[in-house]
Amino acid sequence: MADIVTIDRELISGFAPQRPEGGHKNTFGTALICAGSEYMTGAAVMAAGSALRSGAGLVKVFSDEKTLDAIRFNEPCALLELRPEKTADLLRKASMLCRNSSSVLVGPGMPADYKNMEALTERFLKEAKNVVLDAGALSGKYDVWSRLKESLRSREVPAVLTPHIGEFTRMTGISKDEIEARASEIASEFACDHECVLVLKSSRTLIASPDGMVYVNDLANSGLAKGGSGDVLAGLITGFMAQGMEPLKAACSAVFIHSKAGEAAKEDIGVRAMIPTDLILYLEEGYIQAGWSEDDE
Repeated sequence: MADIVTIDRELISGFAPQRPEGGHKNTFGTALICAGSEYMTGAAVMAAGSALRSGAGLVKVFSDEKTLDAIRFNEPCALLELRPEKTADLLRKASMLCRNSSSVLVGPGMPADYKNMEALTERFLKEAKNVVLDAGALSGKYDVWSRLKESLRSREVPAVLTPHIGEFTRMTGISKDEIEARASEIASEFACDHECVLVLKSSRTLIASPDGMVYVNDLANSGLAKGGSGDVLAGLITGFMAQGMEPLKAACSAVFIHSKAGEAAKEDIGVRAMIPTDLILYLEEGYIQAGWSEDDE
């Protein structure tokens, strides 16, 4: 049975990345967001928006033309990189971008049938210093994860994987009912076996670390049960890691702050009316609740 710790203010209050007054944009890292597609441009917009609000010095979006147009309009502070269509060009550019990025997020808004998904995921796993896999990067079935397992295990810094229950079912071949019945145990086994940080998203989100520990977030809020909430969370984790946070601390902090931002949005807007883009605007309240803000002093 895995050891379980509740994520709360006491746990994460000391995790905040340092923000020296004399710092500059390179001091606070570059987050690369490989996300979006023609019919899911919003995922990249939300992931980039939360990464920008995380405090990262630079946020760069690596995507197709339609998504980059959406970024230009909605998040003008982000930098833009066009994602090549040809596999060789794509992987070459991914390698180049890794060299200039502190953390990489791959997958939000990228379709399950994207032809280069597995090759691109493997390239980032092998070359990115810090990497978060979400959504489309988690769309492969058990055989894909059998092939990617060695790339995960050979990383110097553990990758962060952020599946919801349905994605985790496809990844492991384990039924939804069994995962829900033994969530902590199964999540811990996966994280240990793949030497990664697993964020298993649900109303009771679990974060499993490679050392067998499991951290639980009990701040359920049905207002978060809407498409796009996970994109905001993934961007936040990536932004924190760009600033030098360890993967486990970044994941625990982002899950807690994301939930607290959701509570603030719920109070002002209500669970029916609140939408994922609202979470980005309420992140400062999440930082206050985490003990990360000067307003809390």
